Amino acid sequence: MPRPLFAHIHIDAMQHNLARARECARGARVWAVVKADAYGHGLARAVRGFADADGLALVEFDYALRLRELGWTRPILMLEGFFDASDLQLMARHGLQGSVHSEEQLAMLAAAQLTAPIDVHLKMNTGMNRLGFTPDTIAHAYARLRAMPQVASITLMTHFANADELAPARLPLAQQLQRFEAGAASINQRLPRSLSNSAALLMHEIDSDWVRPGVMLYGGTPAGSAHGVPAGEFGLLPTMTLRSQLIAVQQIEAGELVGYGSCFEAGARMRIGVVACGYADGYPRHAPHGTPVLVDGVRTGLVGRVSMDMLMVDLSHAPDAGVGSEVTLWGQGLPIDEVALAAGTIGYELMCALAPRVPVSDA
Repeated sequence: MPRPLFAHIHIDAMQHNLARARECARGARVWAVVKADAYGHGLARAVRGFADADGLALVEFDYALRLRELGWTRPILMLEGFFDASDLQLMARHGLQGSVHSEEQLAMLAAAQLTAPIDVHLKMNTGMNRLGFTPDTIAHAYARLRAMPQVASITLMTHFANADELAPARLPLAQQLQRFEAGAASINQRLPRSLSNSAALLMHEIDSDWVRPGVMLYGGTPAGSAHGVPAGEFGLLPTMTLRSQLIAVQQIEAGELVGYGSCFEAGARMRIGVVACGYADGYPRHAPHGTPVLVDGVRTGLVGRVSMDMLMVDLSHAPDAGVGSEVTLWGQGLPIDEVALAAGTIGYELMCALAPRVPVSDA
């Protein structure tokens, strides 16, 4: 019998969340972001779950080629662009689009001998200071691209740093938009625009030609850490449920200790359930006492320190639970963002950290 730990992917929820993104897109076309193996959900499932997307976006070239092998014929966008001259040959051969965000990329593209021109997305740095040309240099970068026979269409893009906050203390979305508009105006030509991420789609109204939702497609909220707004309030459904079982139950007395480091001490007589899941499966080791868990549908919490293959839960409120009882670590019935928030992280990380040894199947 296999170890009782499974991740279930809900394709119908992926489809639902994509439809929700399109509702928020105000007529813009939708890039479904599928980087990091579709946030741990698997590219093959992403192709099915996001079949209605206008394009798929990611950063890994091997995964982009895998999407073509899986039968995806619509546009594919390389969000970080190309890293080497050989990448440009792949882009031309397989019809991949890519961002251009640096002088080095401009030079590489100008020197490339391609079998076909490629569509590029000129990235503007509007304050995040991660990738892109500044607003006062964007027109020059555009002119260089426009003169290259290696380039087909050009889309203007930027990325928002704080769209998940309505009133951030620094770099509000309005300031980034103002910088974007100033840079766009310097080009003296209206280019297609690619602007909103999940947070901007759900929490703001921005006119754009393309949008790039990521975590919302997987049932996570981009606003959890800032506002405590659960994904359900945005009309999103969980797409990954991680389930296990109790493999042992311990009856302990007041004063007894639990787990590595003996960091949990029972305040009274209590039952402790042992769950077949640990940090080697992708569950956060730093999750503290009380991190929510469902046992037979009853909400309880962690006790003690998460170990490599197991974690322990308080069964005080689940008196009928025993060996074999179903445990939900996150997903349907327990939002992943709630678990992530308790562990001091974000839902993105939990999805992406799911370990290869965890069997994954369609729900």
